[in-house]
Amino acid sequence: MAIKTRTAIIAGNWKMNYGPQLAANFARDIVPELGRLMLLYERIMSILCPPAISLAAVRQVLDEHPLTRIELGAQNMYYEEKGAFTGEIAPTMVSELCSTVILGHSERRTYFGETDEMVNKKAQAALRHGLRPIICIGEHLEQYEAGQTEQVIRTQVLHSLANFSAQRAADVVIAYEPIWAIGTGKAATVEGAGKVISLIRELYNDMYGSEAATDLRILYGGSVTPANIGEFMAHADIDGALVGGASIKQDFVEIVQKTIETLEQ
Repeated sequence: MAIKTRTAIIAGNWKMNYGPQLAANFARDIVPELGRLMLLYERIMSILCPPAISLAAVRQVLDEHPLTRIELGAQNMYYEEKGAFTGEIAPTMVSELCSTVILGHSERRTYFGETDEMVNKKAQAALRHGLRPIICIGEHLEQYEAGQTEQVIRTQVLHSLANFSAQRAADVVIAYEPIWAIGTGKAATVEGAGKVISLIRELYNDMYGSEAATDLRILYGGSVTPANIGEFMAHADIDGALVGGASIKQDFVEIVQKTIETLEQ
């Protein structure tokens, strides 16, 4: 396995699970062991992303364990700083509690009509407010089966990740999530995911230069489990995972453990 110089990220997207009380209880169950693992291996970062209504509750739990280096992330935000946008959350609000925000997840694109252009506006806003955006891209099953993966990824990268300053470009994280693998139990092959992720890095190099492309963290997402995380992390271009279903179970701790074991080989 190639030696990785980029800090690995294992982020857990809790999606629409766990209100404040349940979220706090679950965080108290996993944070002590996660924190211990973070201390053992400094080149890994763990991010918990509960629903917006539960962010403050999980923030309180993390504050009770200040040495854990576990970070808190939001699942979405709007790009305006304030105003008459009922139901939305401003970047200024997110930044009070979080270091990170997931943007452009396929469920946001599919169910709520988010476009590449909207995702880009959100990413620009996140960077302006000191938030680390995890920008999600990926193809549908029909596009995958039609051999359109490269075309789809190229379009999403060029539009969702456009117009970052040279200074900000290295602060971005990308999550490649083949939509056909999310929640289906059918993960992409390491070879397939690695090929797409290598393409993403090449495109980013063309857009922002070799230094930003080298520093860019690219995660894999889509039916990540303790059984397969080691295979993905052994790939030189894969810098971590955006974990869905397994992130609301004790499996998440095991995924972090398996990641560390792989990186130490």
